Amino acid sequence: MARGAAKSPALRRWAIRAGGSAVLLGALFWMLPRDAVLDGFARIPLHLFVLVMALFILGHVLSAAKWWNVLHRSLPFPVALRAHFAGLAANLCLPGAAGGDTVRAAVGYAHLRDFGVIGAAATADRLIDMVALASLTIAGLIVAGDRGAGWASTEVACGLILLIALSAFYVFPWIVPQIWLRFPRLPGRVPAQNLAVGLARLGRAPGLLLVNLVLSVGIQAGFIWLNFLFARVVGLEIPFAAWAFAWSLSKIISVLPVSLGGLGLREASLAALLAPFGATPALVVTAGLAWQVVLFLTGGLGALVLFLSGARLRPATPGE
Repeated sequence: MARGAAKSPALRRWAIRAGGSAVLLGALFWMLPRDAVLDGFARIPLHLFVLVMALFILGHVLSAAKWWNVLHRSLPFPVALRAHFAGLAANLCLPGAAGGDTVRAAVGYAHLRDFGVIGAAATADRLIDMVALASLTIAGLIVAGDRGAGWASTEVACGLILLIALSAFYVFPWIVPQIWLRFPRLPGRVPAQNLAVGLARLGRAPGLLLVNLVLSVGIQAGFIWLNFLFARVVGLEIPFAAWAFAWSLSKIISVLPVSLGGLGLREASLAALLAPFGATPALVVTAGLAWQVVLFLTGGLGALVLFLSGARLRPATPGE
């Protein structure tokens, strides 16, 4: 009964996200010439698609290694790799709010049984990726030479991401004990303190964080280049720097919980952000949707890895 009750709101949240993606995609196809989108897909040769997907999978192997490094290599790398691909599957097929980071952490927790280390690594890895994307957003905008009306707001948003990341390592661990000193009956003390200890430990290793940030920038830049290959082959003639700016910012925007794996939201954001650079919206959406196909197929591969390994998608809790 309890599990069924828990699944009901989770299913509703999943339905809301799926509905958001459906509405966004419907609006895009209503506003854009469908023939242009279909013609764009027809221009993508099979060998290019296979190459992009193979390199994308390789990029996620490197992403798994990055997370493993944040964990101080506390797990065997095959376990970290399986956990990472389980997270990719969860981003697409898990009916609930528990996304890929949660499932990846759950698979890791099943082996390590240290919530502080696992939770801190999951938080740190996500923040590192967000800072990397913010850095690429600013770099792309600078190189593209755009100083339009959106420059200031973009700069503020990216600065805010950096501030949140620094606060997680150097402010949150100090605040947590103060909260429970003031409100000792507040629930969740043990997991919060474990998380704070784990984040403080990572904060005392700035070299580790910097190495992983550099690795994250490289991985995300590689993904941008792969998607840019789709953009060029469908007929888009825009500078790589402009694509890097828009792609990075649209990926940050797609984190908002209003779509299924960013489907629809990423494409709409990408088209809007590239409009000042003269990009044809239909071709932008085509390149974006081709990338989504790569994401979905890789998520399916993650589900296959999860199934063959005998693991599960349901996240474990610290008490299990």
